Amino acid sequence: MPTSIVNSIRTQKFAILLALVTAVLYWFFAYELERSDFIRLITLFAGLFILTYQLIKMFGWNFWLLAGMGVVFRLIFLPAIPNLSQDFYRFLWDGRALALGMNPYLFTPEQYLSETGLFSFIPIAQARELYAGMGELNGSHYSNYPPLNQLCFAIAALISGKSILGSAIVLRLLIILADIGILYFGRKLLKALQLPEKQIFWYFLNPFIIIEMTGNLHFEGVMLFFVVWSLYLLHKGKWVWAAVLLGLSVSVKLLPLLFLPLFFRYAFQKEGIFNLQRLSRVVLFYVLTLLTVVITFLPFLSGEFADNFAATIGLWFQKFEFNASIYYIIRWIGFQTIGWNIIASVGKILPLVVIGFLLLLSFFRKNTETKPLITALLFGVSFYFLLSTTVHPWYVATPLILSVFTKYRFAIVWSAFVMLSYSAYGAEGFSENLWLVALEYVVVAGFLLWELFLKKSRQNSLQPIENG
Repeated sequence: MPTSIVNSIRTQKFAILLALVTAVLYWFFAYELERSDFIRLITLFAGLFILTYQLIKMFGWNFWLLAGMGVVFRLIFLPAIPNLSQDFYRFLWDGRALALGMNPYLFTPEQYLSETGLFSFIPIAQARELYAGMGELNGSHYSNYPPLNQLCFAIAALISGKSILGSAIVLRLLIILADIGILYFGRKLLKALQLPEKQIFWYFLNPFIIIEMTGNLHFEGVMLFFVVWSLYLLHKGKWVWAAVLLGLSVSVKLLPLLFLPLFFRYAFQKEGIFNLQRLSRVVLFYVLTLLTVVITFLPFLSGEFADNFAATIGLWFQKFEFNASIYYIIRWIGFQTIGWNIIASVGKILPLVVIGFLLLLSFFRKNTETKPLITALLFGVSFYFLLSTTVHPWYVATPLILSVFTKYRFAIVWSAFVMLSYSAYGAEGFSENLWLVALEYVVVAGFLLWELFLKKSRQNSLQPIENG
């Protein structure tokens, strides 16, 4: 038998072995892991990350093989109850309320259970089980999930409104379909940008994504499906549909609102020449995006809704703290100088700093082509998270997918090290290990600085040698 055929058979066998070991680790992660067991969690995740790196490195040339693996790994989680986050219990609550014709923005689960006379005529199935699952903190606040996200919750309620596991499976299938959509349009965008197709697997095969999106039912993946589709259409010059899709992404998660200023210069392509036609195009883009958002909110709009929604969103800036970076340094300085936590004051200032940074990226950076635009989006959202008071692991999905279409890889490193934040959920209760938080951000910031300065200078120094 020829040596080439023997080597090919060995390679295929090795691929099968790697895939099987990876599948087994995912099974343990889905069914044999508790969040409080941090050592097992981080060990399993590290093993999955190393195996995934090997799979992409060895078989990046075989798109459909890796795509198939990504789908199979996700399906392992199909009948699993999320074990790292209890947010999905609130998803089910909102969906069941909406399916019954109730406005989930106008009452909290706590109010529903305490005012039985008011709500007794509309029984939410498994109400007490859902409230116990989501926890008192979540149950005491109004919903902050935008309408298209609520629609996904309602679909789960309509299909399986009396089973927690059944509803979880429906949500999981929606998220898997969104990830497949990201794979499809992400590959098309990479081709259009003349970038290697295998780069999409740093998202699609990334264990961080499979665990946080499919496993723990976070809807960043659905939001990013609309973002990637929008960017692809934008690159193809289809502004109208790109704007509509970007609006739909906002209606899943509000985060893409941050992107809007960065599209301004992109409308003035061809050396940034300003004229009335191009100005009307960017105005139309913004109008269509915001109009799409408004239309999705219309069924819920009221003064009470606006107050409740704004109050809940404000909590993320002025009350909640988790896995922050620069904010924790500012908080420490506040304790040293003033003597108390200054989150209420800083939480109002940091968003203004983010807006200022986004405006600098918008008007002083040449975002006139798709690659520079996506790079600006990557740095804009990363800066926002670096200044945020709360950075849950699944938030990193956004910089991760954007990095796929750029030359920067710090978000891939971040997707690995952000899992250290789960050390906060110990057997004795919640307590952040600030040393591990510092390790996460030191590594990510160090890698980013290397990419920005040392890597670039090293490449420039080698270029004359290579050219010679």
